Amino acid sequence: MSVPLRILIVDDEAPARNRLRDLLADCAAELPTTVVGEAANGVQALRLLESTLADVVLLDIRMPVMDGLELAQHLGRLDAPPAVVFVTAYDNYAIQAFELSAADYLLKPVRSERLVAALRKARALNPATTALLRQQHSEARRFLSACERGRILLVPVEEVIYLRAEQKYVAARTLTHTYLLDESLINLEQEFGETFVRVHRNSLVARSAIEGFVIRPGESEGAEPAGWVVLLKGLDETLPVSRRQYAVIRQFKR
Repeated sequence: MSVPLRILIVDDEAPARNRLRDLLADCAAELPTTVVGEAANGVQALRLLESTLADVVLLDIRMPVMDGLELAQHLGRLDAPPAVVFVTAYDNYAIQAFELSAADYLLKPVRSERLVAALRKARALNPATTALLRQQHSEARRFLSACERGRILLVPVEEVIYLRAEQKYVAARTLTHTYLLDESLINLEQEFGETFVRVHRNSLVARSAIEGFVIRPGESEGAEPAGWVVLLKGLDETLPVSRRQYAVIRQFKR
């Protein structure tokens, strides 16, 4: 007998979660599964996966706090990402779902034979395929994810003051903490160009966090000014503005 697939159910409606449990029970003779947990949103799901292994996530899309499309991106950053099968009442997210390398996309109400077929496809996926969940969908995320001691830490984008490239990582600075992201600064700029502005080849600053700009004096008396720096709300530190980005200063002085 094959080893049961470990299933995590993520849906903000309890009746929908119960319905999936019943369907999985009905399919047990054809495809053994075990439900390892349930969550009502993406954040709860990530917390569960810190201590629970899942082979497949049955995932709703429209949920509060963190929706299913954003959760799929964070799942792709796990060391062993589970396969994702979207289960939703809406058909207009299918393209985004498959761009995130979902195993399947099921519309509610789900039929048992359709669920079995989706789970078989999910079981056939290998880690290299599910790792493609790292790709972004068209809407900017509400959270960034940082891995720390085997946990995924969620960083609200609205709390990030700046993003700075540091060797292999990008440092995301908030008022209280610095998180290391396994992402590229270029991709972050493309995704969050409305929220952050580039001030240096290695730095993006949240537009809402800019206090102003000042000229940094030279290192010795009588020396030429060292250049402009950006003042940050709530932080004593400053960030240099490269000559290429001096247009940013004029933009914020308007």
